[in-house]
Amino acid sequence: MSTFSVFVLFFSRISWISNIIVVVSPENIETMKSIIEKYGHKRVMIVKGGITRHRSIFNGLKVFVENEFSNHLLQKPEVVIIHDAVRPFVEEDILSKVVMAAKEHGAAGAIRPLVSTVIASAADGCLDHSLERARYRASEMPQAFLFDIIYEAYQQCTDCDLDYGTECLHLALKYCKTNAKLVEGTADLWKVTYKRDLYAAESIIKDNLSQQVCVITDMKEAVAQIGFLLHESLKSQVKVEAISISLSRNDSHLENIFSGQCYNFVCINDKKYAIQETQQLVDMLEKSNLPLLYPVVLISMHLDISEDISFSIGMEELTRIKKFAGEMKKKNILVYGLLIQYKDHLVLQETVNSAAALIMALIKDRNPELIGQLLVA
Repeated sequence: MSTFSVFVLFFSRISWISNIIVVVSPENIETMKSIIEKYGHKRVMIVKGGITRHRSIFNGLKVFVENEFSNHLLQKPEVVIIHDAVRPFVEEDILSKVVMAAKEHGAAGAIRPLVSTVIASAADGCLDHSLERARYRASEMPQAFLFDIIYEAYQQCTDCDLDYGTECLHLALKYCKTNAKLVEGTADLWKVTYKRDLYAAESIIKDNLSQQVCVITDMKEAVAQIGFLLHESLKSQVKVEAISISLSRNDSHLENIFSGQCYNFVCINDKKYAIQETQQLVDMLEKSNLPLLYPVVLISMHLDISEDISFSIGMEELTRIKKFAGEMKKKNILVYGLLIQYKDHLVLQETVNSAAALIMALIKDRNPELIGQLLVA
């Protein structure tokens, strides 16, 4: 999932944002169209970007007032938010703060403390002077403006501004005499710029996704007992929702969990491989559109309650598990199998603890290469 998709789907879920204008380079327009179609993004318009940052932003603003940039003009907004898709972790709270500040002051932008001292070099490559770090702040995104102010500022820009400038707040001050309100931003407003930033972004996303797990059981005694023990073992590490339902019917509790953005599910059954029950849960996940943004982890836990010491799952069933998991991967659902032995009650808690450790490892790592594997606790 690209940071673009994270950014757009996040913005599209905020009800008070009427339209999302995505400005992209000409060679990436078709790619962006395919992403929007694939993930079902709503209220999104693609606009061809310019050769510089300011020219791209100006093109995005023009769709509200100039026919040549849009097949049909969008309703001009009171406030426009300008944000970078390379900052995917913006929160709705900071968006709301800069919008409210822009309504009052005409312009507003997020800032963060400088983490390094800024220096200037002389012509000979030696130190000329340094800035007192405590007096300065790093300008971040998002920024918000009354539409008429920022559009007027861009209309007055020189070619030098459009080709070499980078700060939108400065344009509002320079051409419209609008002093922007500076809003303290959060640490998550950093840019995904270098390759190492992609690893950091992936780590943050995985950590956020692994904060909650839903344990689903039916009313059978053995299954319910394992569900209870698993809940007790997991709750010290993660928020656990434990529910007992029949997946053959819709359940409002489960639907509430979907809407609460839980991306991890453990479905416990006492069959060797209950593909039908797993498929029913997959159908419900797809209907909820939950897998559109992030991969959902679905762990199908099978209880070995057989007295036969030679109990095993044959190659045919393992092949079915692998094939099913491969099909689900295309739908952004990562399916793993987990076998737990129920026969020896004396070590049952220890076995469940081992299962809990495997579950935590799977939901934290979210490794697509392990899908379809049947792990043994």
